[in-house]
Amino acid sequence: MPIRVTLDRMLLDRRMSLTELCDRVGITMANLSILKTGKAKAVRFSTLEALCRELDCQPADLLVFEDGDEDEADGD
Repeated sequence: MPIRVTLDRMLLDRRMSLTELCDRVGITMANLSILKTGKAKAVRFSTLEALCRELDCQPADLLVFEDGDEDEADGD
């Protein structure tokens, strides 16, 4: 997928655990894990806003566009 989520890097930089972030933003561990591993197909603006607020960052700090052939990654 051409959009890569860098949440793991942000957590590491802020010395914050995924569990702590879940508690702060009110998102389940399962949903945050899906986002963190790049398996999410969509992100609500309210979720992105909560993450940015708690991590003191901008959306571009969490989402990176990587140009490439999406079909190759999906196996189509």
